[in-house]
Amino acid sequence: MSKIAPEEVDERLEDGDRSLFIMDIRYKKQYDRGHIDRSRNFPIYGDIKKGDTASLEKRLDRIPDEKEVVTVCNAGVTARKVTEYLNEKGYDAKTLKGGMRGWSQYDNNTLLYRLKKLLS
Repeated sequence: MSKIAPEEVDERLEDGDRSLFIMDIRYKKQYDRGHIDRSRNFPIYGDIKKGDTASLEKRLDRIPDEKEVVTVCNAGVTARKVTEYLNEKGYDAKTLKGGMRGWSQYDNNTLLYRLKKLLS
């Protein structure tokens, strides 16, 4: 399973890299409370968690196949299922390591994030 670290996503966004498509699968309410700049909300979390990919299939035409797709959920677990599905469909997809929790820890430069980075 392919993952991408929050700092790599952040660096690429800051450099103006337009080859990333950040797909946030969390519920709209969660997305509205905070999300990664330039991310798009695909509120399919509940369906994917139940193993139902129909809502994702209906949205495939909204995912550019020429870009690297970064899937985002709360902690990265459910997003991995979306990443696997997209890779099977021929997309270049990766899961954001740690999901939005990992992003928040990175963004806030928390002690927990710095320790995880040292140990990895």
